[in-house]
Order: sequence, then structure tokens, then C-alpha cells
Amino acid sequence: MKLDEFKKIFNNYLKDLNIELDEEQIEKFYIYMNLLIEWNNKMNLTAITKPEEIILKHFVDSLTISKYIGKDDIKMIDIGTGAGFPGIPLKIYKKDLQITLLDSLNKRINFLNEVIEKLGLEKIEAVHGRAEDFGKNKNYRENFTIATSRAVANLSTLSEYLLPFVEKDGKCICMKGTDIDEELSSAKNAIKILGGEIEKKDLFNLPKSDLGRSVIVIKKIKNTPNKFPRKAGMPAKEPIV
Repeated sequence: MKLDEFKKIFNNYLKDLNIELDEEQIEKFYIYMNLLIEWNNKMNLTAITKPEEIILKHFVDSLTISKYIGKDDIKMIDIGTGAGFPGIPLKIYKKDLQITLLDSLNKRINFLNEVIEKLGLEKIEAVHGRAEDFGKNKNYRENFTIATSRAVANLSTLSEYLLPFVEKDGKCICMKGTDIDEELSSAKNAIKILGGEIEKKDLFNLPKSDLGRSVIVIKKIKNTPNKFPRKAGMPAKEPIV
């Protein structure tokens, strides 16, 4: 896909989100897309490989949570970032955002570091590790204003991954599908135990599509007990009930 076509398609979606990007930002997204396609030929980063789908299902989808973030100079961590979603699109859009990208697969970290270098991004780091381990690390625990994640785990498990990273009065922004009510109900006790409370649930479709999404915002109202997160594998194997 040529840059002009990319720009036209992307901007058409962005209008619906009330987001405007300058030429430099658009070009960074274009380079990012091409790097994703190139690297995906040698390792499995994403099942979404068509340029039109990357624009909507990765870039636009990631930017839907920008309105929950607020001011730019905050610290944010993206847990299980994979190929960099939603963290890198948010970083391109909000230039002053301080972002840590955490993923358990080192090959993905190599890709993310190349993207960061090629796009000339600053105030961003890609870190290899598991949420359960880094959530206990004093340099990361309760050290972020926002923790986010996209389609990583059920909400109870996800809360145990995210809430230990967030400072009091910070928040978790959980990107999920549309069938969220049962999951939300079963996670309420876990969220409470971990120091959070549900602040907001938003349901919507991605622009110009019938692709349903939900965003759950969890506010951190007290410190997470020291025993959480539990050791690697436990939050997924035995979610808090």
C-alpha cells in the first residue's frame, strides 16, 4: 500500500475518533505497518496482515482508548503488548507519554526495539518479562499512573496482572470484546481484593464497522496487598474468585 492511500484510509477512520495526526505521525504509523508486515514473514507477530485490517484492527483499535488517558506526561505500562498494541500507537499519538512495553517473548521485544529505533521514539522502553514477576519488582510496582492491556486474559486474571503496577488513584484500562457482563461480574471481588473498583464500562463499535469492543476502566483506590501478584502462571490457572 502506498503512503497516500494509507493516509486516506487512516484519516477517514480517525475522523470518527476526533483524532488528528500530523504528517510525521502518519508516516510513523506507515513505517510501523510495513515493519510489522516484514517481520511477520519471519515470526508470528499477528494474524492480521492486510494493510486495511492493520489500520483498523490494530492502529485505530489502539487509539480508541486515548480519550481515557488524559494529560500526556504520565507513566503508562502496556502488559502483554505483543507487537506493540496499544502502546506504540498511543505513543505516536501522545508524544510526551512515558510508556513501558512488557512482553514475555523476547523475539517480540527485538521487534519492538527495532520499531522504537526506526520511528525515533523517546520515553519508551520494551522489557522482556512476565507481569507476575515485574509486579513484585520495586522499580515497577505501583509506579505507573495507567496500566493497560488488550485481549490478554479474563478480567479477574487481568486485574491481578495490572493493578499491582498502578499507583493509588491511577487506573487500569482493559480492552475487551463485547461479551463482557458475565466476566465483569465474576471479576468484581478480585478487583476489590487487589485494591481497585470499576469506574466505567463502555461498549462501542470500531469506526465504520460492526466490530464490537468494550473498555473497562478500573480505578486504584488502595494499595495492592503484597502477596499479589502470585507466582507466574497462578493468576491464569487459579483466578481470584
